[in-house]
Amino acid sequence: MRQALPIVLAALLLGGCASHKPEDLNGTWINQKAIDEVVESGRVTQTLNKHGIELEWKLDVANQKASFSNGFEGVDGQLILNEDQWQVSTEGEEPARLTLRGDELKVANRTFGEQTFVRVKSPPAANAPLGGSFEKALYQAYLGGNWKIVEGQGKGASVRFGDTGNVTGLPGPDRFALCLAGDCATMGGSNDSLWLERNQRGAPFILKRDGDKLEIFQAVNSAQPDEMPVLAAGKRQWLLEQD
Repeated sequence: MRQALPIVLAALLLGGCASHKPEDLNGTWINQKAIDEVVESGRVTQTLNKHGIELEWKLDVANQKASFSNGFEGVDGQLILNEDQWQVSTEGEEPARLTLRGDELKVANRTFGEQTFVRVKSPPAANAPLGGSFEKALYQAYLGGNWKIVEGQGKGASVRFGDTGNVTGLPGPDRFALCLAGDCATMGGSNDSLWLERNQRGAPFILKRDGDKLEIFQAVNSAQPDEMPVLAAGKRQWLLEQD
């Protein structure tokens, strides 16, 4: 297949069978619609679960590689051209169909239907983790800007959540991470959760956003010691308002 691929690609271009060149697929693509709906609804995990948790794709035509992140793990597959249709084949799954429509990448499969992705404007570094571009864009859209502590320790301080996971202005923590999927989402149930840490030591908190207000609660575990934690909102730690 590797030897035949250049011939197939050349035939596709010369025959005018597609309006895009194969290399137009290259790059990192993120689920911008999911981000927009997170911002509009104020809810993170419920919104992302509704979108099937395909958050980011990375495509490399020359090496026939395709990978996607679903919020808690990365999945690798093979990018192939099958009867003029680009597909991604992954072990044990029906191939996903890829189509470029203008500047958008449409990915369709039986499990999640059709989803839309847009190419990131700034390509990530070669060693950047898969899913990092989606996370960065989500942090910018959902938590970006200036916040002020109006209740809680550090009242009056200005807080900024950086798109690389750094936070300034909160007393104590200097790193954060939003829960997107996986065990942390299961433990939080219908709640959004936020991990805060300093010097690699931290704890989960329950997060609630309503417009320009952001509440951060202590996470109370109601499960037994031998059970998976079940986190609920306890005492409110901070109330932030966006400037």
